[in-house]
Amino acid sequence: MDEKIKTGILGLDAPLDGGLMNKSSTVIIGSTGAGKTTFATQFIRRGLLDGQDCIFISLDENKEQIIRDALNMGWDDITYFVEEEKLIFVDASGKEFKAFIRKELPDFVSTWLGANTRIAIDPLTPVVWATPSRYEQRELLGFMLKEMRKIGTVVATLEEHGPANLSAPETAIPMYLADSIIHLRYRYVEDNTRRDLKIIKMRGSRHSEKIFPYKIVRGLGLVVMRGSYHMKHTRLNVEELEKKVMEKLKNASPIVQERVRKLISKLNDEDLEDINLDELADMLVEEFS
Repeated sequence: MDEKIKTGILGLDAPLDGGLMNKSSTVIIGSTGAGKTTFATQFIRRGLLDGQDCIFISLDENKEQIIRDALNMGWDDITYFVEEEKLIFVDASGKEFKAFIRKELPDFVSTWLGANTRIAIDPLTPVVWATPSRYEQRELLGFMLKEMRKIGTVVATLEEHGPANLSAPETAIPMYLADSIIHLRYRYVEDNTRRDLKIIKMRGSRHSEKIFPYKIVRGLGLVVMRGSYHMKHTRLNVEELEKKVMEKLKNASPIVQERVRKLISKLNDEDLEDINLDELADMLVEEFS
């Protein structure tokens, strides 16, 4: 089987049968507020923690906004990775996308040949909207994804504006071109917000066809709940969580143990409401073991 890499999204690698295919392209589709940029940043951050160089190509927000959002999520180490030039930002917001993709991108890729990076592209939507010709959309997006796969594994985001079945014109071409598609749904149901995730396709690999609820938790980012645990109607206690996780990681390296302790220290009981303690503990062990 081809090599797989961890997504960094708690609870997602198992439904993906181990993670994303190395040097593949994945498009994350979702409406505003679904957590697409958080997903992309979380994917990048996992690579940074593992010692990979990473690239964040922004086609909309500027670098400062993305860093600010990461800090608000509790990921304080983002500034270290930027200062050490482990995380490289390419700000293409406001550029003429055709010229950027055809002229600037190949030159950028040529300087990274031989690397094995993680790349986030957030979002693809401006390219789609700025290119009315469907043929040209396919050409530009296909070229962009192909170029970036030469140097690493790509996660790109795409705004969802049409029907929930992903039949809108702006989703058709990215869905066809990408190796994998993950749909983040964010909606109101009886005055409550609901978030759920479905893996639409994954070339060359098995994957779950179930729909999974997920939450966005400060310090953790997206947490995918797989539903194999009985939900206890009690508020999760962070001290109890740390005790359970560290017991299961007692044979892990001191570096891993410290990383997990630091992560858990940023959590509070209120953030983890409606998350099963045993499931979260097992997902943290799965992520860091």
